[in-house]
Amino acid sequence: MSYIEKNLLAGEKLVYQAKLHWIIFIWSVLFLLIAIIFFMNKLAPFGWFFILLAIFQGLFSFITYSTSEFAVTNKRIIVKVGFIRRHSLEILLTKVEAISVNQGIWGRILNFGTIIITGSGGTKEPFHKIAAPLEFRKRAQEQIAAIQESKQ
Repeated sequence: MSYIEKNLLAGEKLVYQAKLHWIIFIWSVLFLLIAIIFFMNKLAPFGWFFILLAIFQGLFSFITYSTSEFAVTNKRIIVKVGFIRRHSLEILLTKVEAISVNQGIWGRILNFGTIIITGSGGTKEPFHKIAAPLEFRKRAQEQIAAIQESKQ
């Protein structure tokens, strides 16, 4: 059972769940390609060094990927990042002032970006390399609008 599922409130329903984008594995792949180039040029010691870098970076990226959760419910935005050093954010939708999305050119092409959640009081919480950040923002805004309509 995930962190998000364990922490749902009574009557709270999961509306949308996002993950980190596969781009977080890019350094592992690049280190592996560099290792292959060294092995092809008979420079095995350097190749083994980059193989080790690829393994450690890949392991770190995998742990980060598998321990990060991002969700929109009908009541809150819930985010949990990290395993040993955990950072979590649980903010009521009624307390969200803005949800910004930053995407560079590669982010737009590959559909990843940074989501910045601004709570009441101006506190900004950035979360980087999120897959489909515009969809996350859209789903959160739909739920905020639904809450505001139900109050009228």
